[in-house]
Amino acid sequence: MPLGGSGGSGIVVPRNFRLLEELERGEKGVGDGTVSYGMDDGDDIYMRSWTGTIIGPHNTVHEGRIYQLKLFCNKDYPDKPPSVRFHSRVNMTCVNPDTGVVDPRKFSVLGNWERDYTMEYILTQLKKEMAAPHNRKLVQPPEGTHF
Repeated sequence: MPLGGSGGSGIVVPRNFRLLEELERGEKGVGDGTVSYGMDDGDDIYMRSWTGTIIGPHNTVHEGRIYQLKLFCNKDYPDKPPSVRFHSRVNMTCVNPDTGVVDPRKFSVLGNWERDYTMEYILTQLKKEMAAPHNRKLVQPPEGTHF
């Protein structure tokens, strides 16, 4: 799912071009429709604040639930990962139970960030994490509650 990488050519896509690529992809809809993302504020010329949505995977306690997330791409993105925080309450081993922040030390996509990773990739990997054995059966907060 990488975008805007160097592809071995030595060319580095500038931050805003990269974010425009991601925005275009997010607006078209991605994959099977269980993850989506877009800008939080269309007037933000720096393209920092994003909203993501994950529909919980089948055969887990998350099935049928819709999780909202906030992603923040500072000036160092995509060289450094965005900060990722669940807005919807969720019980997962990589999510701070008080703040909803995804902990890079417990979620390898953020902890071992590569420039070619995208917001779409983060969301699809979080969805996979929901289905992982250590998360798939954890008791969840009431649906519709937020951090």
